[in-house]
Amino acid sequence: SDVGSQKERVVTEEEWLQKWEMGNIGFHKEEGHPLLRKYLDVLLNGRSGLRIFFPLCGKAVEMKWLADMGHSVVGVEVSEQAVKEFFSEHSLPYCEEPVSEISGAKMFQSTSGNISLYCCSIYDLSSLIVGKFDGVWDRGALVAVNPCDRQRYASLMINLVEKNSSYLLVTVSYDPNKHKGPPFYVPESEVKSLFG
Repeated sequence: SDVGSQKERVVTEEEWLQKWEMGNIGFHKEEGHPLLRKYLDVLLNGRSGLRIFFPLCGKAVEMKWLADMGHSVVGVEVSEQAVKEFFSEHSLPYCEEPVSEISGAKMFQSTSGNISLYCCSIYDLSSLIVGKFDGVWDRGALVAVNPCDRQRYASLMINLVEKNSSYLLVTVSYDPNKHKGPPFYVPESEVKSLFG
């Protein structure tokens, strides 16, 4: 598949942190994503009290929305600023603690206990640390991951989900020769080869 000049593109962790510091977060949706509302039934599949994972969560408002429905939400985000903004913007009290298995990582958990956000690289996580999930809302993660890291990312995600889980994935379609990304162009054929 033609991914244009994006194949070699790498966005560093520092660049992501800088986007948050500069407020250059056009990817953040204040109202939540309409596709999650539209396909919520697919994600939940008639089940309640699910563990739902938000890879590269930023300060996604959908995390509180799903937690308010009675689900347990776990996210991972490299920007501590984003994590703290999530809790402050929703007036949610939280506690912060180091993650013993990951050097320098922190876990921010709502005092109600139903929202846990890990501040670290997603690649430092494993099911031994965060457990397994019934659902994943991947609204901007796969398209933000560097193209060279997609296989590693997909392998991690497959490792984090239960056998009967639901995985909602949003990608973007455009001519990759005209935009360097992120968001990166991930053709459907590649989604199928990554996730089966």
